[in-house]
Amino acid sequence: MKTTITPNEKDSILNELRPANIAFQKIYPGDRPDRQPVHTVYGGANLFKADAARKMGEIALRSLKTYAPDFTVMARVLELNGHEALPTNPADIAALTAKLDAMSDQQRKQHAAWLPYTVYRKVIAKLEREAVEDFRIDFEDGFGNRSDEEEDQTAVQAANEVAKGMTDGTLPPFIGIRIKPFTEDLKVRGVRTLDIFLTTLFTATAGKLPANFVVMLPKVTIPEQIKALVSFFKLIEKSFGLEEGTLKMEMMVEATQAVMDKDGKNPLRGLIMAGEGRCIAAHFGTYDYTASCNITARYQTMDHPVCDFAHHMTKVALGGTGIYLSDGATNVMPIGPHKGDQLTAEQHAENTAVVHRGWKLCFGHTTHSLRNGFYQGWDLNPAQLPMRYAAVYTFFLESYEDAALRLRHFVDKAAQATLSGDIFDDAATGQGLLNYFLRAMNSGAIAEEETVVTGLTLEEIRSRSFYRILVGRRGGK
Repeated sequence: MKTTITPNEKDSILNELRPANIAFQKIYPGDRPDRQPVHTVYGGANLFKADAARKMGEIALRSLKTYAPDFTVMARVLELNGHEALPTNPADIAALTAKLDAMSDQQRKQHAAWLPYTVYRKVIAKLEREAVEDFRIDFEDGFGNRSDEEEDQTAVQAANEVAKGMTDGTLPPFIGIRIKPFTEDLKVRGVRTLDIFLTTLFTATAGKLPANFVVMLPKVTIPEQIKALVSFFKLIEKSFGLEEGTLKMEMMVEATQAVMDKDGKNPLRGLIMAGEGRCIAAHFGTYDYTASCNITARYQTMDHPVCDFAHHMTKVALGGTGIYLSDGATNVMPIGPHKGDQLTAEQHAENTAVVHRGWKLCFGHTTHSLRNGFYQGWDLNPAQLPMRYAAVYTFFLESYEDAALRLRHFVDKAAQATLSGDIFDDAATGQGLLNYFLRAMNSGAIAEEETVVTGLTLEEIRSRSFYRILVGRRGGK
């Protein structure tokens, strides 16, 4: 083919472009392949115990089985696909359940009741196996403003419970603390709690942290607050002989100033950069943020338009950087007004109505977050956990076949593309598709073996890296 540009001219221009491309890809490497929890449970530090995750799972499972004793009940409450055709008669429900139980997975997928049946079973299995993925020991809103003496004692007690949980193996896969903000009026209290907690923990564990430990800094508005926390981290690491960078943090987006600063700019990436690589996540504080927008309490919900605006601004600022993003919480608890084991039929019916309304709200809010690309959110009570997982599993299972087809086609296409040095131009896109399955597997929505429909092997899926998959298929070249 006849061309105009000489090889030397082409190489000269493209070689000049290469450093800029690589610099851009370092800033925007795409989604991290590491596991991201689907939720963070918040609990007052004064209530935290080493076995809190297990106890919360027991409460969550009891709530589910009390108010949805079979999959048809949950399906009708949440209006899952296929719920219209489900039986209501107990004998018919039992017969249908037995029939589905006897089917193979492939046979069940052809049945109209497959989705609600599968979601219900997976939720129960998750609550029994790992009900809490991430827990934040809260010294802020969930703890309140108490005397300094009480907060000091609570920090020591909570640290010792974490150490006990590390020894007993009862901590959730992700855990951390939320301290008070570094605002002018609370900064002294915030750093004192941080210091007492970490000093007590490191003393008890010989300088070891639980897996995936993080410190959350709330109500961040300026980079200097994050820089101050990093400085305190360095002092503690040096004191205990830890490698610099051991302590990680996450920030909270709770004020309009965290979305638009005094100069009319989005400051979020600058706030993250102030963490010197230690800030791994940005969590959205629904109720503080809506309050900062002068939204009255009745309308301070996760799906309010002002929250969607903040979410999209956050995605624009941090999308592709590898920073985990988390939505906030539903503050309506699915808990009935009547307590005790000797309830009348009328009281049980009233409880059921309240719980089902709360379930539907939780399910709707979580689904809204997922559709907007927020794969993590907050839970405030064990009774919310069944709906967290019901929403996550429904979200992934409904789009499973389509996602598998997209990834299979993308892999086939990418395998024919050209690597430029050690960079594949669309690796981030491929990683995003792969991350769908990684998220689905981590949450329990699909089994590892079910990912083979993508055309990838289990070994390739376990590598968690789309780039490594491509290199492997090219013989490591």
